[in-house]
Amino acid sequence: MRIGIYNPSVSDSAAAAIRSVLEEYGIYSYAVGADLDLDADCIIVLGGDKGVRNYFHNITSDSAPPVLGISEGESGGFLAQIERREFAAYADMLKSQNYGIVEFPRLGVKIDNRSVYPVLNDAAVFPSKSAMLMEHTLRVDGEEVWHDNSDGVIVSTPTGSSAYSMSAGGPVLFQNSGAFEIISVNSLDVTRRPVIVSNSSTIEVDDVVSSRLHCEAVLDGLDRYKVEKVMECTQFFPPASIIRLKTDSITVTALEKKVHLAEELLRMPPSSKLILKTLEYEGSLTHRELRSKTLLPSRTVRLALRHLLEKGYVRRKISMRDARQRIYEISSMVEP
Repeated sequence: MRIGIYNPSVSDSAAAAIRSVLEEYGIYSYAVGADLDLDADCIIVLGGDKGVRNYFHNITSDSAPPVLGISEGESGGFLAQIERREFAAYADMLKSQNYGIVEFPRLGVKIDNRSVYPVLNDAAVFPSKSAMLMEHTLRVDGEEVWHDNSDGVIVSTPTGSSAYSMSAGGPVLFQNSGAFEIISVNSLDVTRRPVIVSNSSTIEVDDVVSSRLHCEAVLDGLDRYKVEKVMECTQFFPPASIIRLKTDSITVTALEKKVHLAEELLRMPPSSKLILKTLEYEGSLTHRELRSKTLLPSRTVRLALRHLLEKGYVRRKISMRDARQRIYEISSMVEP
């Protein structure tokens, strides 16, 4: 059996610990680098949900092996089911290939007719600076659905429906629903509601206009691309094949905590919500990094962090590189 280990941004000691366990079970493993050599029975991806998303941003091959996501500490998530400290307990199941494989749908994205990488959670369009309205038209399969003014638009997969789109008031989709959802965020039209469409649909956010600034597509909460005219989303093939070693119901288990938090999330100030979602997507960040990622003023970031710390949604720790720096990350009560 051959297992590749993809380690995008985690310490070398984490990868070494995984290799050591695999060696005990007589499993050959090797590092998968930027070239993404896929000659393996499966790929172990470190870095939690963020690492898994990063990996599948680069995978377009129809013959890609399934992926097992490994999270660090208590940061287990939706895509990365196994924590590193418990990996040894599941190594025998991995060796005997006694596991299930779940296919997670992906969105293929084009910005002004130029293809970018596929996403696992969502593709959104927002003005390049917060607190600005964006005028746009939503088209599904060429038919106009609405012409609207709002803070932005989110197009979400079932995976992403329990993340940013849920915080924006969207419904939760089960993985096998065969659907995508579209949310107009804080629309001026108070009757505007999320739209559920077939995953075979072509979704266009068109005629994008911001009165003072340009608009940007935000992919999986990570990268930003300037949008001149239109963002187009369609189902991307192949889907992401992810190994499940635990038998829990994926959707129900991952949503259990979030259902209890949903009412509080909807009441949360927009700045606090943005900080929380940024930390969920990006992982641990400093105050300066949060300002850069969210484009919010320093005072707004500080007040939002104070609110989240008081509520217990965010935890603070000292940077190992610089004791003067404080690092912020989401707490286990918010993690999916």
